[in-house]
Amino acid sequence: MRLGTTKWQRNLFVATFILPTFLFFCVFTVYPVLQAMYYSLFDWSGSSDNKTFIWFDNFKEMIHDPIVWNAMGNDYFLVVGKIIGIMLLATFFAVALTRFRFKLSSFFRSIFFIPNVISVVVIGVLWNFIYNPQIGFLNAFLSLFTKEKVDITWLGFTSHTIWMLLPPAIWAGIGFYMILLIAAIQGIPESYYEASSLEGAGQWAQFRHITLPLIWEQMKVSILNIMMTTLNGSFVIVMIMTNGGPDNSTQVMGSYLYQMAFSQYHFGYGAAIGVLILIVSLITTVIMQRLMRQETIEIS
Repeated sequence: MRLGTTKWQRNLFVATFILPTFLFFCVFTVYPVLQAMYYSLFDWSGSSDNKTFIWFDNFKEMIHDPIVWNAMGNDYFLVVGKIIGIMLLATFFAVALTRFRFKLSSFFRSIFFIPNVISVVVIGVLWNFIYNPQIGFLNAFLSLFTKEKVDITWLGFTSHTIWMLLPPAIWAGIGFYMILLIAAIQGIPESYYEASSLEGAGQWAQFRHITLPLIWEQMKVSILNIMMTTLNGSFVIVMIMTNGGPDNSTQVMGSYLYQMAFSQYHFGYGAAIGVLILIVSLITTVIMQRLMRQETIEIS
C-alpha cells in the first residue's frame, strides 16, 4: 500500500505540472491547427457565415499557383542564408568574447544582444531607412567612394530584393545565439585548453578539436530554432520592408497567407496555405533532425 500510495503521489505531482501546460498547448496550438484544416476545405471570405464546402479545391489551386512556389523558395532561401550567416557570426563573436578576454567584452555582448530586445517592426523600419535611395545610410556611405551620388533603389529589384532581406534578418538574430554559444563555451573545462597548449596546439586547432565538438549540441539546437522561426515567422520583416513586392518577388508563405486571407478576403485559401506551412515545417524539421543526428564530431 505504501508503494502504491507513493507512486500515486508521484503521478499526481507530475500531472499537476504537465496538465496546465498541456491545456494551454491544446487551446493555443492544437485547436488553431485543427480549425485551419477545417477552414481550408471551404471557400470563405472570413467575414460571414456563408461558407461553401469545396473539399480540396484550395489545395489544387495552390499547386498551380506560382506565387506559392516562389514564396516557398524564398522561405528556404532565408532559412539557408540565416543559418549560415547567423551561425558563422554568432560562433565567431562567441569565441572571440570568451577565448580572447579583454576589458570591453561585457560591453560588446550587450551591444550584440540589443537587436534581440528591439521589435521586429522597429528593425524593419530601421533597415528601410538604411536602404532608402534618397536619404538612406547605405547610398550615402557608398557615395563617399564615388565621384557621383549613388542612387540605388535597393528594394526595387525583382530578382535581387530578397537578398536585401538577409542582412536585417541575420543582424536581428546574432545576439541570442551568440549568448547561447557563450554559455556553452564557458562550460568547457579550462584544463582542456591548457593541455592542448602544452602539446603545441594553436587557437585554430583548439577551436576545431575542443570548442567546436563540445558546443555542437548547442549549435544543432540553434540551427533547428533558426529554421523553425524562419519558416513560421519571416513574414513580419517581409511585410514591414517590402510587403511581398516588387511583383511578389519577396513573398514568403506567411506574408502570402496574410495577403490572401486579410487583404483579398480569400480566407479558405489562406487557411490552406497555413496548412502547407505546417506540413513543410514538420517535414523540414524531421529531415534536419535526422541529418544532424548522423553528424558526429569527435575530439581528435
